[in-house]
Amino acid sequence: MKAKIIALVAVLAIVGTAIAQKDKKWTDWNKKETQKILEDSPWAKKQNETDTSEGFYTPTSAGGLNGARTTATNGDASGQGAKNQSANIVYFVRFFSARPIREALIRSMELKNPGVDAATVTTWQAWCEAKAQDSIIVTVSYQPGQGADQRATNAVMQAFNSAVTATLKNKTYLQRSDGKQLFLEQYVPPGKDGFGARFIFVRMADEKPFLDASAKEIRFYSEVSSSVKIDRRFKVAEMMYQGELEY
Repeated sequence: MKAKIIALVAVLAIVGTAIAQKDKKWTDWNKKETQKILEDSPWAKKQNETDTSEGFYTPTSAGGLNGARTTATNGDASGQGAKNQSANIVYFVRFFSARPIREALIRSMELKNPGVDAATVTTWQAWCEAKAQDSIIVTVSYQPGQGADQRATNAVMQAFNSAVTATLKNKTYLQRSDGKQLFLEQYVPPGKDGFGARFIFVRMADEKPFLDASAKEIRFYSEVSSSVKIDRRFKVAEMMYQGELEY
């Protein structure tokens, strides 16, 4: 019984935090609230991917037998690149065109740069509070998780940097709960701003907004490469912000 009460209190605390974030002016968000918007909110979801291919060590055949290479030992496995552990990559999928995400990004920058000049702050705030007009922009960024080394992150970085609109166009889409799909219009690789790769879609489809409050769910799917596939779902009813649907 005590465990159930503790669990209920934890759930209520999470719900309370989410409500407070929507009601609280974004310029007053603290670091924890800002991180919550960027990592686990109606406009941002995490995707954890684990590569188990090197989660354990398997010796190779003895040298000289049918052309096999020399059997490795645990001592020199690291020299061949074996990690002997699973590698985890965390992807962050965000509706960058939604004001709360841009506000959280700028708020994060403000918290990291408390001495920034007023003119810069004004420019930042004007940008993040602007209402999206023509495009739906989804960004995907990533960071190494448990067991991931430079080699793992380099492979992901190469996938995003080498991808182009032409190859992604038919493998990347937004999908409503009624099955209607909106395919990618433009892809922009990650830049120096740190916001991640940009997947750009038209906002108006068939002369009307692709998404409205009647939709139950919106799914983002992209095959960036054979090994990098992003698939996240967002509940549309939860994407209301200051009385408007933000996406």
